[in-house]
Amino acid sequence: MNYLSQPYYFYIMNIRECPRDAMQGIHDFIPTQEKINYINTLLKVGFNSIDFGSFVSPKAIPQMRDTAEVLQGLDVENSNSKLLAIVANERGAENASSFEEISYLGYPFSISETFQLRNTNATIDQSLGRLEKIKSLTDKSNKELLVYLSMAFGNPYGDKWNVEIVSEWVEKVKNNFGITNISLADTIGVSEPENITYLFSNLIKKHNDVQFEAHLHSNPNTWREKLEALVKTGCSNIDGAILGFGGCPMAKDDLVGNMATEKIIEGCKELGTLNEQSINEEALKDSLMITNQLFSKYH
Repeated sequence: MNYLSQPYYFYIMNIRECPRDAMQGIHDFIPTQEKINYINTLLKVGFNSIDFGSFVSPKAIPQMRDTAEVLQGLDVENSNSKLLAIVANERGAENASSFEEISYLGYPFSISETFQLRNTNATIDQSLGRLEKIKSLTDKSNKELLVYLSMAFGNPYGDKWNVEIVSEWVEKVKNNFGITNISLADTIGVSEPENITYLFSNLIKKHNDVQFEAHLHSNPNTWREKLEALVKTGCSNIDGAILGFGGCPMAKDDLVGNMATEKIIEGCKELGTLNEQSINEEALKDSLMITNQLFSKYH
């Protein structure tokens, strides 16, 4: 398909690189200094933001137990990329909020009761209570709160799912808590052009005060069709991970990996929705190399 034949793309896509998502499921512990070197390379590329770590229980995600130490080694002063940290409860939000270098806190809120218990050891009702406290903390600390609505594109656990349920949760999160940064997260790789188009097109039209984002999973054969569908909706924020590594370790075992960032950049160039001046091509090449080295070394 000739993407350049489509004349209706007039915005720039903001790309968030997610090394935290790429690393968190690796069994072997990656030494702190190697994480620092890896993320510092990413900070040179020109991404809008970087999901660099998480303040969660080390028992749940052992790989992220050194997030605070990693943060101390990051060269944020010489980068335009903002930092995002994932939190799962009030304690994690308190820790993350204490660091000036962090701009965004991300809270995974599943619309699947089964997955919410599996991911954060809390029911949906309990998670709503946590969300209220976290929003209060981010307001006080002048941080932006991004809520990930996980299982937004389908549910493998038998919980009821449809697009109306997704829309209802967007309404609740926005109206009950005043949250205007919402990411629809494809936790298990079931997004497809049809549900991407339907959900984002309708939600963006209905909630023009909400900044919608996409956290999509794909394989090498599906990334392009998913990206094109997203761009057509007008959604201008997307997550990726170099070489497509990672995915939620709490999800089903046969999940599809993250959407490869280098493919997102390639597609956005063709679609005309990338600020090419913001991307340091040499730093991107270095990132591809160091990512490949790192993930071939640890499993």
